[in-house]
Amino acid sequence: MEPSARTELFDVVIVGGGLAGLTQGIALASHGMSVAIIDREDPARVLRAGFDGRVSAIALASQRMLEAIGLWRHVREAQPMWDIRVSDGDSLLFLHYDHRDLGDAPFGYMVENRIMRQAQQDALAELPGAQLIAPMTVAKVDRGLPGSGAPAQLTLADGRQLRARLVIGADGRQSAMREQAGIRTTTWSYDQTGIVCTVAHELPHEGAAQERFLPAGPFAILPMTDDENGVHRSSLVWTEPTERAATIMGLDDADFQAEMRRRFGDGYGEAHVVGPRWSYPLTFLHAERYTDHRLALIGDAAHGIHPIAGQGLNLGLRDIAALTEALVEARRLGLDPGQADVLERYARWRRTDTLVLSAVTDGLTRLFSNDIAPLRIARDLGLGVVERLPPLKKLFMRHAMGDLGTLPRLLRGERL
Repeated sequence: MEPSARTELFDVVIVGGGLAGLTQGIALASHGMSVAIIDREDPARVLRAGFDGRVSAIALASQRMLEAIGLWRHVREAQPMWDIRVSDGDSLLFLHYDHRDLGDAPFGYMVENRIMRQAQQDALAELPGAQLIAPMTVAKVDRGLPGSGAPAQLTLADGRQLRARLVIGADGRQSAMREQAGIRTTTWSYDQTGIVCTVAHELPHEGAAQERFLPAGPFAILPMTDDENGVHRSSLVWTEPTERAATIMGLDDADFQAEMRRRFGDGYGEAHVVGPRWSYPLTFLHAERYTDHRLALIGDAAHGIHPIAGQGLNLGLRDIAALTEALVEARRLGLDPGQADVLERYARWRRTDTLVLSAVTDGLTRLFSNDIAPLRIARDLGLGVVERLPPLKKLFMRHAMGDLGTLPRLLRGERL
């Protein structure tokens, strides 16, 4: 089908309407750009409690960005993280981050993914320059030839056609946009699975997040808001080798509870799992480049890391902050937002930060997911040393807040 004069032209079409894709759309539309977001999921389905049981850590810098683009005010429930405690098995040495060592602000917030999705839809409804087309898939993308000046053309599954000066791939680790551009990836499996569930417990968590390194993998207890009845809750992210995780997921409720309690401990008083459980394979992915002709990749389409440090979504939000700044400034200068030098600014900005964090999380995963005696002694000593060196400890604390490096203005809480 040939493009007609009536084919709608957008500044940006985003393929993928998950946490990264919708946030990117809101960021651009809130700065006056016209945006269409194509997502395969039904918007009503993603809000159901059974769709996604995960809870995401939103670092303080990321929260500032969400506030600057008008999204954060729609977040109904968010649990501040006031403390972070890192321990290695039953070792007496541990690392404790206290927010008061840096000021009054928390390290960030824990937000249920379904709460964030509702907030995204509410924010999007206020932006006339943005439209969500869902459930829908993209049947074909023609980004044309470099130098032609012609916009990209997308044909949707129902035959509709859209034109865009830039296509953003936010369609996850199996990104069709990345594949269509021929962008290769470095990938591997950790042969681990993350088990996710919500635990109700007797004693309050007081906003403390715990990361316990067990031989099978990290065991994270992440603070959530109390439920409507005032019951204290935490999200459990429990890592096990894939084969063992499948066995654990297959247990009946009583046996699953028993396995959970063995690892959870008694620091929170009586505890039990509430609601369903989920499991997710843990893999590493990094795209060899983040851009192509009239294409930019963000979030899991560009990189996927182990959840050991809880930074996966924040890495994607940093992509969004950098890309939004590059595109908005280009538009104000009258430049084509899909031209190569605009996209290269984004790619340069993100490459080093992403590679460093990817390497750190991969190294931590390999260092802590074992019970080899010399490594266990070395890492325990390392935790003890950092705990006793305030300048180094504060550096790591600022990293947890997302406050290190040359930050895009949105991550500093500034409008563009």
